[in-house]
Amino acid sequence: MKQGFRQSMAGLHSWSGLILGWLLFAIALSGTATVFRSEISGWMRPEIAKSAPPAEAIEAAVGWLGTHHPKAAGWYLTAPDGRTLTTQAVFDDAAAPLGYRDIALDPVSGSPDAARATLGGEFLYRFHFELQLPYPWGRFLAVAAAMMMLIAIISGIVIHKRIFKDFFTFRAGKGKRSWLDAHNVLGVLALPFHLMITVTGIVTLLTLVMPWGTTANYGDDLETAFAEAAPGLVSREAAGRPVPLAPIGPMLADAQRRFEGDRVGRVSIANPGDAHAIVTASNHDGDQLAYSARTATFDGATGRLLNLYTEARPARQAHDVLYGLHMGRFAPEVSRWLYFLCGLALAATIATGLVLWIESRPQARGVGPWFAARLNVGTVAGFPMAILAFFYANRILPAPMPGRAEAEVSAFFWTWGAVLLFAMLRSPARAWRETFAVLALGAAMLPILSFALTGRGLWTALLGRDWLFAGFDLTLFALAALAAGIARKAGSRPAAASPRRRGRVVPA
Repeated sequence: MKQGFRQSMAGLHSWSGLILGWLLFAIALSGTATVFRSEISGWMRPEIAKSAPPAEAIEAAVGWLGTHHPKAAGWYLTAPDGRTLTTQAVFDDAAAPLGYRDIALDPVSGSPDAARATLGGEFLYRFHFELQLPYPWGRFLAVAAAMMMLIAIISGIVIHKRIFKDFFTFRAGKGKRSWLDAHNVLGVLALPFHLMITVTGIVTLLTLVMPWGTTANYGDDLETAFAEAAPGLVSREAAGRPVPLAPIGPMLADAQRRFEGDRVGRVSIANPGDAHAIVTASNHDGDQLAYSARTATFDGATGRLLNLYTEARPARQAHDVLYGLHMGRFAPEVSRWLYFLCGLALAATIATGLVLWIESRPQARGVGPWFAARLNVGTVAGFPMAILAFFYANRILPAPMPGRAEAEVSAFFWTWGAVLLFAMLRSPARAWRETFAVLALGAAMLPILSFALTGRGLWTALLGRDWLFAGFDLTLFALAALAAGIARKAGSRPAAASPRRRGRVVPA
């Protein structure tokens, strides 16, 4: 018998959500965390409590780089902005494992020695779309997962007969019915956000997975393709004649004036210390919805303006708006919390869908269902526990420890692997209860440990109006309460429905 259209869509929804569902959960949760990437980085560098104006911080960074890395081909700097206290610097370094370094510099001294070495929120941000895999394989896998998510969302919309009623319907303690209600409510609650974040996520990697337009128009001439895609960027070969860099402050002040009051967000310096040095300032991507729309380029040796560019091409503007929507950098504080809560709803929709797949097959036997049930525990409980271990490592590892940032990342993956192994060795019911109980305890204890080691905690933060630490600790306590509730619920079984006959309960 042929299936109807809705039944076909139901099967597509179920299997498209399962095939990469565990990976999608990790991508969604890490992406949700990076809504507060700057705040996570600030919490993970507790030694830095004060910032500096962007121009002064950039000047300090340029001074330190000129002394310690004068032969780098370029310096790429992100200025502090109120949310980020440090100056982020990227520059090529042959001695680095990847050929470049990405470090945080003290906004006052310009030195990296003031704060402990850590990737901070940058690790979760890059994991979100690279999955800690070599380029381009992590990005390919992430965009494949996003495409699968889009299929699951569209097929989920098609199979919904009561999409508005499901918005308000949740029946607790009903086993599979409760899981379906939770999946529906969470999916419908933030459906526009789910669609937006999935489509824009695909758009951010569109040129990687759909390069045919570039290939058809430019062939192997990628230099021309890049120049026409970003005409505001000026480049030239190094002259080979050493010339000191002109004072950076006046250039930044001129750029901000030309940006009509928008802040300077990023500064790149190509060929530093050379006669053909180029300084390019970009306006802060939080000052508009579109991502990086204006640039001002200066001659590094003289400070003379070479080019002022504002993106006005409709196709590129549309791309930049979609990119900006995904990144959410434009969002003020309330909107960032909405991004965060909707992201949690997306991750919970995926998690409940994974559990529902198992609950819908109570009699299923074989390696597939056995493995899926345990992988659910290892991912849904294991991934947030791995993030928690990343935070614990930041507090416990000695500040002067060599390779400290890499050790924090190792703690993340070792913990995730340990939870996955534990889930394979326990029955799912016990594993759900035990892993979430440990997660609740770990989340509740981290603010206490952090206060003991840094002197910055919830009480002192509230008294001193240190909203970064206050918000972080309160979020951890909320996570602990949520995990404790899940552990408690996982430890109880839904009451069996009593048979009824003619409206009366039949005794057992």
